[in-house]
Amino acid sequence: MPLRWQDLADIIIIAYIIYRVLLFLRGTRAFQLVKGLLLIFLLNGVAKFLGLHAISYFLERVISLSFIVIPIVFQPELRRGLEGLGGGFWETSRTFSRREAQIVSELFIAITSLKEGRIGAIIVFERKSSLKDFWEKAVKVNAEISAELILSIFNPKSPLHDGAIIVKGDKIIAAGCFLPLSDRDLDRRLGTRHRAAVGLSEVTDAWIIVVSEERGEVSLAVNGRLVRNLEEEALRRILERYYFVRQKGSFWSEFLVWLRGERVG
Repeated sequence: MPLRWQDLADIIIIAYIIYRVLLFLRGTRAFQLVKGLLLIFLLNGVAKFLGLHAISYFLERVISLSFIVIPIVFQPELRRGLEGLGGGFWETSRTFSRREAQIVSELFIAITSLKEGRIGAIIVFERKSSLKDFWEKAVKVNAEISAELILSIFNPKSPLHDGAIIVKGDKIIAAGCFLPLSDRDLDRRLGTRHRAAVGLSEVTDAWIIVVSEERGEVSLAVNGRLVRNLEEEALRRILERYYFVRQKGSFWSEFLVWLRGERVG
């Protein structure tokens, strides 16, 4: 039977969907499970081919059970993915206001000052995923963003310096926030701040900037990946992207090489 154009379209669409799913899961906890399931499918096919009915029956039950367990165990990752899909579809461009330019400048001054002084810090930028679970038990700030305020919070003598601050729009909404730690096997040179930043990025769509007090290095955690040792120009672009969306998906197109270049875990 000749191959119809509909069959070719089916193959291309399914292949693209599988590719996007694997790209989304790459570097996450769920990716390891996907590899395990693919191995089970392969073993099940071999068992059927060899007529090993008991083994085949057992593997089929494991596969069936996995489709019940996956949505429960990986609920944060699935929620983040659906939020990103819906948000990206409806996202529209907007203008870059003078107030936002001032906020970017204040954040840039604060982060570069922390870097130069080798003062550890975690700055979380809330996006579509709500971070209420992480700031409702922290110290409420709800203040306009300023370099002076950020530097005072992360001053080593401040009682809040060990936690993260959460930024939403033009406000610092909370300080002294404690984030979930990633359970991955990270570079041993990375400390608790980096592990916390990666951990939060695994379960939300937040962008997290980390300043290392040991190396004076600025890093970005996004989608379970860590981009280390950001240059000042790259840092400024990241801050501008948070407040100014030029086109749908522009952040990913600009940073795709970085995110592919250094994975965590």
